[in-house]
Amino acid sequence: MDLLKDLWGFLKTRKKFWLLPVIIFMLIFGILLFLTSGSALAPFIYTIF
Repeated sequence: MDLLKDLWGFLKTRKKFWLLPVIIFMLIFGILLFLTSGSALAPFIYTIF
């Protein structure tokens, strides 16, 4: 949780709010890859990207 506070503090201090959608997309993409790594959907997701 401390990492999230530090990240939010950095974004707020430096006015880098445009990084927030990039970070959210990377988190969602990472979770998607992690959850589908052992399933039958994995080959289809890997070909999309």
